[in-house]
Amino acid sequence: MPESLGVRQARAQRTRETVVAAAAAAFVHQGVQAPIRDIAERADVGIGTVYRHFPTRADLVTAVYRHQIDTCGALAPRLLAESASPFTALTAWVEAFVEFLVTKHGLGAALGSGDPGLENLHALMLDTLVPACATLLDACTDAGETDPDIAAYTLMRAIGNLCITGPDYDREDARRMVATLLAGCRRTA
Repeated sequence: MPESLGVRQARAQRTRETVVAAAAAAFVHQGVQAPIRDIAERADVGIGTVYRHFPTRADLVTAVYRHQIDTCGALAPRLLAESASPFTALTAWVEAFVEFLVTKHGLGAALGSGDPGLENLHALMLDTLVPACATLLDACTDAGETDPDIAAYTLMRAIGNLCITGPDYDREDARRMVATLLAGCRRTA
């Protein structure tokens, strides 16, 4: 008996999600130029399967980061609802944002490569993450925990700059510096 369309679509979606997860892991360790064969091996699929779902590297990079951006954006309201205070929620969200930034080896170069398939990625990040951060900052301001003159975009740019790692400045250095920046944003009573 042939598979139903719904079963085939569900299987294809699971395969796509597996490839995205494998690519995300490969990008952390090897950057966005990780060989497709390595990604296929991690996903336990053939190279043709990767290309069937993502015809270009830009399609794959965009899918990985779109998923991660959407996840980070959706985290803000959840943290706000679950945290003891808005500043605690902001701190947890910033930690997730830092993790997102410091694991993006080669993304900056890819975004500046002129590849038209990647042009929308920066706008997607801004359109999704700036409002998420602004929601948290607004809640912090309303609770008297931060000054009202801290803009989400400016804070995120500062965090982004602190997350540029190198030979003498690693992930832990970035985390410490971002924590210091965030502590400076806190209004003391």
